[in-house]
Amino acid sequence: MPFLSALGQRLLQMIPVLIGISLVSFLLVQLSPGDPVRLLLGDRATETAIAQLREQYGLDQPLIPQYFTYLSNLLTGDLGRSIRYQLPVNELILQYLSATVFLVAYAVAVSVPATLLLASIAARYRGRWPDHAIRAFAILGMTFPVFWLALMMARLFGVELGWFPVSGYGQGFVEHLHHLFLPVLSTSAWLVPLLLRNLRAALIKEMDAEYVDASRAKGLPEGYIFRRHVFANSVLPTLNLLGVMIAFLIGSSVVVEIVYAVPGLGSLMVSSVIGRDYYVIQGLTLFYALATLIVTLTIDILSTLIDPRVKL
Repeated sequence: MPFLSALGQRLLQMIPVLIGISLVSFLLVQLSPGDPVRLLLGDRATETAIAQLREQYGLDQPLIPQYFTYLSNLLTGDLGRSIRYQLPVNELILQYLSATVFLVAYAVAVSVPATLLLASIAARYRGRWPDHAIRAFAILGMTFPVFWLALMMARLFGVELGWFPVSGYGQGFVEHLHHLFLPVLSTSAWLVPLLLRNLRAALIKEMDAEYVDASRAKGLPEGYIFRRHVFANSVLPTLNLLGVMIAFLIGSSVVVEIVYAVPGLGSLMVSSVIGRDYYVIQGLTLFYALATLIVTLTIDILSTLIDPRVKL
């Protein structure tokens, strides 16, 4: 019951956060320069046509009535209708969502095993050449910007060698894996070093703990101590960092999506900003906020299940 009560409180806390984000995104979009109606209709559009389209989308109303209309629609699950694509924003987000979700899940599936393996080797061989080599890799990985690394990989492995596609998403699971390999590799080259340094430090700290010395004194094998005690007690801080990184990846995937022309939410956001597609921008902002809150809550729940001393 205490767990369910805490979970209910966390869910209720999301409501004012989402309302605040909706207000901020609404004001920023509305106060930004540019007229989406004129961009859509072109320079030759008549004032009558412009006025009719503005009235159709409610853009002729003052800001406060516009926001409360937008908020009331949100409560019914209506994110509005795209001015540029002439589709409901909900439907538009669902069309582009699969590529971004696949990209993020693919990056996590590649990064987590690599992080666990490299961090374990570095901690077990602390101060020796495997540790030095892995730490050098981590520092090098954090040095290169993701967009530069993505461009270089696209040119080398895609254009010069022709091993992988440099655009698109493909059809079917196998083609998705093939098309998104370079974007995932670019992302993982940045994600793994961050997680690696955190997990290595946690492993080394646990290896120096008194209970590890006591386990060695009892004659327990070193591998058993590492797997059963050291590793289990070191995962929690890195798990929390992974949650933050996943939430960040959902929003920052725009970099690799633009470089590799992946039809995901990042590409949709960029095209909507350029076209001043107000409802799509606001809908994507709310989606990113909700996804961040859900990922954070999920990580907190997993942390509670792993270590009951951690409160939700």
